[in-house]
Amino acid sequence: MIARHVHVTGRVQGVWFRAWTREQALAKGVSGWVRNLPDGSVEGVLAGPEEAVQAVIAVLHDGPPAAKVADVRVTQTTFADEPGFHIVD
Repeated sequence: MIARHVHVTGRVQGVWFRAWTREQALAKGVSGWVRNLPDGSVEGVLAGPEEAVQAVIAVLHDGPPAAKVADVRVTQTTFADEPGFHIVD
């Protein structure tokens, strides 16, 4: 099990990015959370089997159809194993 903090920049707010990320994570069995930041970026934590977390990170580089992802920064983190994947307001 691994946990990664992701910070996504570009046109990632107002384009269904958080809900789409939640769908991608749940489909892969990844736990965590995602939220919008005041600067227009999105951040989150992805936790689960390494292969599943890496698969979600890979799709974040494209995002949903209306998004224009400029960059995805990934750092190692810790995460209390909470079930599910949540959108944080």
